[in-house]
Amino acid sequence: MAACNAHLYVNLTAGRGQAKPEECTLEQWLEFAGNHPMLSGGFILVLALLVWGEISRRVRGFKEISPADAVPLINRGDTMVVDISPPADFNQGHIVGARNYPPSRFSKPDKELEKLKESSVLVVCKSGQTALTTAAAIVKLGASDVSVLKGGMAQWKSDNYPITRK
Repeated sequence: MAACNAHLYVNLTAGRGQAKPEECTLEQWLEFAGNHPMLSGGFILVLALLVWGEISRRVRGFKEISPADAVPLINRGDTMVVDISPPADFNQGHIVGARNYPPSRFSKPDKELEKLKESSVLVVCKSGQTALTTAAAIVKLGASDVSVLKGGMAQWKSDNYPITRK
C-alpha cells in the first residue's frame, strides 16, 4: 500500500518547495483495514463508543456542569439546589440554600417536588455519581432545566467554594 497522509512530498514545480499531503483513495483505506484487522476493529469500536456516549449524553435531558459553571446558575436566584447526600454529610457542609432530599423521595413525587418543574434545578451529591439517577427522575417529573454538579460536593469543596452548616 502506498503511504497516504503519512509522508509529504515536495512540489518542486511550484518553485517554492511547498509540501502537500498525498491523497488517500478508498482502496488504500480498505487495503490497510484488511492488512491490520485488529487495529481497524479497535478504531471502529472506540469510535462507536464515543458516538454512543455523546448521543446518550444529549438525549438524557440534563447536563453536567462544573462548580465554576454552577456559581452563576446559583447566583441567578431562580435555581433550586437539591442535595441528595445523606443527612450526616449534608450537615457537615452544603451549598448555601441547598435543600436535602433522600433520592428515594423522587420515585413518588409530592406537591413540594412538583415545584421543581417551575425552576432551574441543580442536583448535588457527595461525588456526582448518585445525582445522575436523581436528575433523570427529576426530568421524568417534567422539569426542563436540570443540571448535575460534576464531581459533587467533593469537587465543590476541592475548588474552595463556600459551604454552610446551617
